[in-house]
Amino acid sequence: MNQLSGSPTIIPGLHGPTHPPFDYVIVGAGTAGSVLAARLSEDAHVHVLLVEAGSSDVLPAMAIPFAWPELMGTAANWGESTVPQKFSQSSVPVPRGRALGGSSATNGLNFVRGHRASYDAWVDQGAKGWGFDDLLPYFKRSETTTGRDAEIRGTSGPLSVGPMSAPSPIATAALNGATEMGYPRAQDISSGVEIGFGLSDGNIKDGQRQSASDAYLDQATLDRPNLHVVTDAMVRRILVADGAATGIEYLRGGYTVRAKATREVILTAGAIGSAHLLLVSGIGPKEHLQDNGIDVVLDLPGVGENLHDHPMSTVLYESTAPLPHNQHNLMGQAIGLVETPGAVAGPNLQILAITAPMRAQTLPGPDNGYAIAFSAVTPFSRGSVRVADKSVSVSPLIDPNYLGDERDVAVMELGLEIARSIGNAPALAQWRGGEMQPGMAVGDSASVRDYLARSLVVYFHYAGTCRVGTDEMAVVDLHLRVRGIGGLRVADASIMPSPVSANTNATVYAIAEKAADLIRS
Repeated sequence: MNQLSGSPTIIPGLHGPTHPPFDYVIVGAGTAGSVLAARLSEDAHVHVLLVEAGSSDVLPAMAIPFAWPELMGTAANWGESTVPQKFSQSSVPVPRGRALGGSSATNGLNFVRGHRASYDAWVDQGAKGWGFDDLLPYFKRSETTTGRDAEIRGTSGPLSVGPMSAPSPIATAALNGATEMGYPRAQDISSGVEIGFGLSDGNIKDGQRQSASDAYLDQATLDRPNLHVVTDAMVRRILVADGAATGIEYLRGGYTVRAKATREVILTAGAIGSAHLLLVSGIGPKEHLQDNGIDVVLDLPGVGENLHDHPMSTVLYESTAPLPHNQHNLMGQAIGLVETPGAVAGPNLQILAITAPMRAQTLPGPDNGYAIAFSAVTPFSRGSVRVADKSVSVSPLIDPNYLGDERDVAVMELGLEIARSIGNAPALAQWRGGEMQPGMAVGDSASVRDYLARSLVVYFHYAGTCRVGTDEMAVVDLHLRVRGIGGLRVADASIMPSPVSANTNATVYAIAEKAADLIRS
């Protein structure tokens, strides 16, 4: 790896250390950053710098698919929480990856697209060129699947993607239970074109997690002389001169370092990190910046707005017998997409059979159990990312406004009912002990709402804070260029105008793959 370590070269005439100039400086080595660093450095004449706040160390739990919850308490997680949420009257943990590979190195590994309708809704909001058919070549470019329809699935991408060959009996029983309840079985629920229930794809190779850095930043890529990677580096601000981004300033090893970008600075720090960096760099809503003592570089009101995430809750069962756990398999193996009354962009409810007793940390439950999770995956609720201080080292104020819109509450209420119906289906009878959460006392509207507030868990699918579009609240244009600042793009989940009906990681790969083409064109 061309990892820049120790003291950078000090160039006379500057006020601090700096590097020789790069064509592209990429901020954030998560999913999108790994993709872009790999794709842009394919051109040997292009010099790329990739900067990551986290470490290059690979923690043992990262490799084990079933062990991802252990990573939440490590240095690979930023360790932040939301502001108190109005619906739940409590703060919610905000896990997000801080490592090479970002959240793809710490997440639950479900690799699904959701349904095409939620992407086509982006076009309806002004994001022409970002519908499902527009993204399909890039979804395919990222993955290798076997035994799937090659018209809609990739066969030669860096990621090895597919369901497990030996699913948990809980997952199999849950799928059968969904069929018993009248829901259709999907041939490929991860494809983006079906509604129903099926086994979820995962990004697992040879029984181990395959993160974005594993797939895209392999040793051959890292050995490219034109690609440089800096880890343990906190980017403090984007440097702007004469209306254009010229580079970044970051802190590493006690040095404040400047890195110049002769072509572009590309933000790939995620919906929280990219928005936060823009704000502390003086790019965002004028009044908010001024209130926090930040010099205004550009009044761009959409920065940090439109934050959305998928609220989740679970129905928790004690198992009648010890569950067979395969540490090399997904935890959430069986997935369903349901279109409820009132849906406006295809299916709006996800059901996930989880082969572990997943629940909110504040709720009691058995060690030997399983969960049927439910999530309003096209929520109407919107929140924001705001600075708490002008220093980037102070965590931002994160407010996803979970269940702030009553329409989302209604979907979650129905989700609880559907999850219970599947959990109580005959197919699960041999495994089903007592319903530990919410328990049979929860049934009327008031008790259900109370349970939704107490049981809320975050899906950490943050998106939308730098949305793509053409109106005045759009942060980036249709080519992902920040409106009003030259030489600056955002290419991660923050550009999503509205939620996709899926775990977001597969979509971020497609966004980054398309961004690489836009940048090179």
